[in-house]
Amino acid sequence: MRNRNIQVIVRFNKDEHQRLKKLVKRSGVSQEVYIRHLIEGVVPADMPPPDYFSMMNELRRIGGNLNQIAQKVHVLNVVDAARYDEVVKALDRALLKITNAVMLPRKITGSPQSPQALWGEEQPRSGESFASQSKNDKRGVL
Repeated sequence: MRNRNIQVIVRFNKDEHQRLKKLVKRSGVSQEVYIRHLIEGVVPADMPPPDYFSMMNELRRIGGNLNQIAQKVHVLNVVDAARYDEVVKALDRALLKITNAVMLPRKITGSPQSPQALWGEEQPRSGESFASQSKNDKRGVL
């Protein structure tokens, strides 16, 4: 049986529909998944550039080579093993940070009345929340 069996029909004007289609295309997820993300309070990340996956695979291969070298380093005690292990862990952390920054959706941290926040186009100014920013903005909200 289908897990999601409730259908909701939403009507958009032409501009809203074009905007939604553009954002969905940029994210690389389906329209349904994009809207579910928004409901869950996150804005889907844009699809990474085409080179992203090949670059990440190359970095992982380098990490694998470093692990093979680390095994020999520990056996032969030729290099400062502690320093080497520290560098390998830093590489692992960097890979995780890159993946999270590129692939994970961003949380919606602003006012629910902010259409730019819901459409993933507005970011708070540094040090400000959306709530404090919207007090200063003269733009209309939905």
